[in-house]
Amino acid sequence: MRIQPRQEILDIWRATVRSCWQNGEWHWGGRSGTNSISDAEQLLTLLLPAAKVPALSLDDPDRADDEVIEALSPIGGAIEIPRRLVGVMIDYFTRYTDDTGTPTFSGGSYLAPLDGGPELTDEQRSLDIVDSFAVSVTLALATIGFVKVYRNSTQRRDLLAQLDALDEMASTRLTAAMVGLLRSFSTFVFTATDEYGLRLCDMINQDELPRRELVASLREQLRETMASLRSVIIGSGRVTEDLDNSEMLFECGWSWGVIAGAEEVPTTESIGLQREGSAENAPYLYFTVIAMDAIEDLNSERTRLLGLLNEEQQRLSRALLLRWELTRTYWATVATFGNRRRWPIEDIPWRTTDGDRTDYYTLQATSLAVKGLVAGGRGDEELGRIASVLVELAQRARITRRASPDEPALFVHAPGKRVTLNAERSKPIMTWNVNEYSTVLLQRATTVAGLLSNARRRSELLELADEVWDHLLLRRIPDGRHRGLWDHAGGAFPELAPKPDAPSWYLTERVVQGLVNAGQLLWERPFPRAGRLATYAQDLIDEAEYLFDRELMRGTFAGEAMQRSMRSIRASLRRAQLVVDERPGTAAALANTLLLLLNDIATGQQKASEGI
Repeated sequence: MRIQPRQEILDIWRATVRSCWQNGEWHWGGRSGTNSISDAEQLLTLLLPAAKVPALSLDDPDRADDEVIEALSPIGGAIEIPRRLVGVMIDYFTRYTDDTGTPTFSGGSYLAPLDGGPELTDEQRSLDIVDSFAVSVTLALATIGFVKVYRNSTQRRDLLAQLDALDEMASTRLTAAMVGLLRSFSTFVFTATDEYGLRLCDMINQDELPRRELVASLREQLRETMASLRSVIIGSGRVTEDLDNSEMLFECGWSWGVIAGAEEVPTTESIGLQREGSAENAPYLYFTVIAMDAIEDLNSERTRLLGLLNEEQQRLSRALLLRWELTRTYWATVATFGNRRRWPIEDIPWRTTDGDRTDYYTLQATSLAVKGLVAGGRGDEELGRIASVLVELAQRARITRRASPDEPALFVHAPGKRVTLNAERSKPIMTWNVNEYSTVLLQRATTVAGLLSNARRRSELLELADEVWDHLLLRRIPDGRHRGLWDHAGGAFPELAPKPDAPSWYLTERVVQGLVNAGQLLWERPFPRAGRLATYAQDLIDEAEYLFDRELMRGTFAGEAMQRSMRSIRASLRRAQLVVDERPGTAAALANTLLLLLNDIATGQQKASEGI
């Protein structure tokens, strides 16, 4: 892999500090101004790698890496950096808490009016958005983890008081965001013969089955999911229709905001007012994937090991995990429905039940399909089919193919995909713009590569990740105060978009996510074991051990110098045996070196015995 995640993240940190830290103060805002989502993304550009990559941690001044300190040096030294970041975090949580103490999750400047429609009112811009719930979960977890570790590094009373206040604000926002996600979950039920059912059946029917047989087969595969939907009893998403009817189908996932009429979620935490919802009761693929990723953060190993959730948050997390599992099962089933000839997800572009179709939805659906394949214990053959979809999506978006001027395929990069947000009764009220195609592709490529056990297939997918990264490098802002940040789409596709005068924290934070994914592939995922190579390495080790034992029996290692050689050989043999499963190539190289050394020793002994 040509991507160097650690170095690239440090370069982004340097660019972020240059852009945001002026005259000893943090400056909020980017191309879209300030809102609860953009400002969280701006802060996560620093905090996400620090939370997920131990070598880049910022919460312990005594363990801070020299390169990390250098990258953030405009903020201060090893002592000042975490202290000043505490102030920035407190500022964020204060900005997005209203006068009643209720955390706010509005989309603000990220929301746009309908084409030809009136400007949005302040009330519309203040509506809670699932994207804000999701990013707040990630930010709050990073903050609570930061506080938990940093608290052990200081004894200053004023700083400890700040940390206590920050921890309380982050915990309150985390609980409120979890409640928001519970009230935004949607189960949309329809018949197989209405417009939604016909579109769903048309998309998944790759084998051209009779409609009745198709519906029966889909319902059979989703039988356990339909039964489990009855367990959804708090928040939104409760099924009131009769799913036992053989003609009924459904979708589940997350809408764009709190569902109209969603009940309040009982909680023992003081989170303030639970606002009334206005979103339609129908899942949106973009918001579903965003919510799923946030729920994974809630249930990550880091969250468990550090004990980041209190008892009430653990209860809410279990409720969200149920919805996560239902959603994963549903979308994975739909995406890979049918026989081995072709899956619906391989029939690009993905078509939604409301009639929309775009390659971007296929890309998002790959995330849910992969989660389902992993849960089902599927292997390289199935994951390889997803990898092929990713390769084709990169070609269709002209990331790995030459583009022609004004080609429609380029619009997925800029201005991006506009998603219409509907109120109750499917009434369009505003739009949401999505232009994260390249960064999502980078994340999916590295994620699937880490799941493959075949080394060659993994290398091929990492080559795709490298090509996507080369494309993203062309889109960095080239000069000025914001150089090194994103997004200048015209850098990759001339004349597609003018050079921006401010960074997009929306895209920059997603670039960082992709780099963290790539880094975790290197730091946490073992290299795929090649069966023949591992067998070959074990054979070499066995021969080296046999020859070593034979020399010991012959008394070869008499004398101080030979004793040192014996200890070195024994240590190398142990090392080779230790790494043979995860790094068979390294084990083979060690064994080869030992075999040559043992051969030299045996040859020397033979010559000595012959008097040569």
